[in-house]
Amino acid sequence: MAISPEAPVIRIGTRGSLLATTQAGHVRDALLAAGHPCELVIISTDGDRSSAPIAEIGVGVFTAALREAIHDGRVDMAVHSYKDLPTAADARFVIAAIPPREDPRDALVARDGLVLGELPAGSVIGTSSPRREAQLRALGLGLEIRPLRGNLDTRLNRVTSGDLDGIVVARAGLSRIGRLGVVTETLEPVQMLPAPAQGALAVECRAGDTELIAVLAQLDDADTRAAVTAERVLLAELEAGCSAPVGAIAEVVESIDEDGNVFEELSLRGCVATLDGSDVIRASGIGTPERAADLGVSVATELFELGARELLVERGSET
Repeated sequence: MAISPEAPVIRIGTRGSLLATTQAGHVRDALLAAGHPCELVIISTDGDRSSAPIAEIGVGVFTAALREAIHDGRVDMAVHSYKDLPTAADARFVIAAIPPREDPRDALVARDGLVLGELPAGSVIGTSSPRREAQLRALGLGLEIRPLRGNLDTRLNRVTSGDLDGIVVARAGLSRIGRLGVVTETLEPVQMLPAPAQGALAVECRAGDTELIAVLAQLDDADTRAAVTAERVLLAELEAGCSAPVGAIAEVVESIDEDGNVFEELSLRGCVATLDGSDVIRASGIGTPERAADLGVSVATELFELGARELLVERGSET
């Protein structure tokens, strides 16, 4: 579609990493294709300037600066990795679009092309996530887990240099920067449930910007929004931040009733773990995409009934 020379340029806020600018670039390109002039604006965040573990820096460290840039008018919108956003709503902003999601699973990148089951006991694995650490320990493979920070290339270099035997990262990030070839194993949810909203993007703007909201809504994917809503509500109900050892994955699937009619269902699986992997509580449920939030509440309630509150309280006392 041709771009009108009179149309205002939409300023898209993004972090400066390769992954962040690539993600924001996909949104920019979709807007350009629809005839809306736009440009990327790099915003530095506290998370980019710190090398401390995520659990120490705090929830929302990568998104707060982007939100402030929207609020004070330096940018019109921002593209976030949805899993980085705090679960508490901020009335100043609206998630105007959630584009189609990348594969939400985690991925192992290990030396010598090894998969998890082939790594000998004592192998050193790097991860930035207490959730991944807890679930790796729960597998009982005798792995040594070490903290991991830095952009994706920095993390990958820790394996190629021999400093680590492997790392576990989001498969979506590697896909977006064209590095899927380094993956030695994609971890199925039965091994490791991903972070709520992993692989999804949140396209955010000011709540009162009705014209921009209407433009961005064209990028929204209904199935992704339903899945991410269920996962994020589960996380919010557990009152756990994005650094807590909580995993969740939802997907819209087709089912057939007894009369042969095809209909859509939303399935959700969630887990809460102790950091040492000694206990993992799992629950699942099925609902409709239209009632995604209710499904998140239902599965969170089941996790509580199975003892999740005690695990999360223990996690809080540790940190």
